Amino acid sequence: MTVTTQLTFAKALNSALRRSLELDPKVVLMGEDIGRLGGVFRITEDLQKDFGEHRVMDSPLAESGIVGTAVGYALRGYRPVVEIQFDGFVYPAFDQIVAQVAKLHARSLGTVRIPMVIRIPYGGGIGAVEHHSESPEALFAHTAGLRVVSPATPEDAYWMLRQAVDSEDPVVFFEPKRRYWDKGEVDTERPPAPLHAARIARPGEHLTLAAYGPMVKVCLEAAAAAERDGLSLEVVDLRSLSPIDFPTLEESVRRTGRLVVVHEAPVFLGTGSEIAARVTERCFYHLEAPVLRVGGFHLPYPPSRLEETYLPDLDRVLDAVDRALAH
Repeated sequence: MTVTTQLTFAKALNSALRRSLELDPKVVLMGEDIGRLGGVFRITEDLQKDFGEHRVMDSPLAESGIVGTAVGYALRGYRPVVEIQFDGFVYPAFDQIVAQVAKLHARSLGTVRIPMVIRIPYGGGIGAVEHHSESPEALFAHTAGLRVVSPATPEDAYWMLRQAVDSEDPVVFFEPKRRYWDKGEVDTERPPAPLHAARIARPGEHLTLAAYGPMVKVCLEAAAAAERDGLSLEVVDLRSLSPIDFPTLEESVRRTGRLVVVHEAPVFLGTGSEIAARVTERCFYHLEAPVLRVGGFHLPYPPSRLEETYLPDLDRVLDAVDRALAH
């Protein structure tokens, strides 16, 4: 039976956490203000009321302590899901994540598992103040031992979070905060795609646009605009940043002959750099133009009144498309 509901991205995440709490008594949630308040973005709204303070725990303002405590829970057989309130707040916990969470399985020669999820609202577009609009995903994707994912639609938000909670490995779960209020269809009964599989969000013939998280919607808008000029752009939603589903992406590039990678994070040493290098190595004889990248600038995230200049938009994506097609 198909059960399809219209949900916002935020409500889809809330529903996924609720279902995980219902199905597994070992699932616990931790984070600043996630209990009585329901989180800054209300992702955990009503969960403490329904499941109790012993499973939905308000923590002190100490990100390193939150993640460190969650490691202890994971070692004792629980499945902790921690919320980092904003992307720029994750850095105090960076040592715990890359030195402990990512390495305990290898350090123990495979005898220890750390099944935990680190939820991080990330990216810009909400007019926030300093430290509230970062894109640190490349830091974690670079670290072996972590799975790193970022959904772009409410349905993926629901299913990917469910799958992340069920994973035996630690998952860094990046949530595009500017998409929290976007609505979409969510089928809570369909078999989900594998957690790390990319998807073809829009088929096309002349060029591939690869994106994830907040930029998938921008790329779909760019493809719709290009269609009015007679261009057919394929949009690949990567969904996962570690591992990356290169076979799906490479198959697309072999058909279109061109690739533009789009993300909010700075272009310099960003995820797009690895994608460009790998696709160039594996699809060299199919490429009709160099792989191009569109992203943020290599500077600290600007004040909110300037963020629209900093963030990739429709015009910057279409400019890269034009440059790729000029070859």
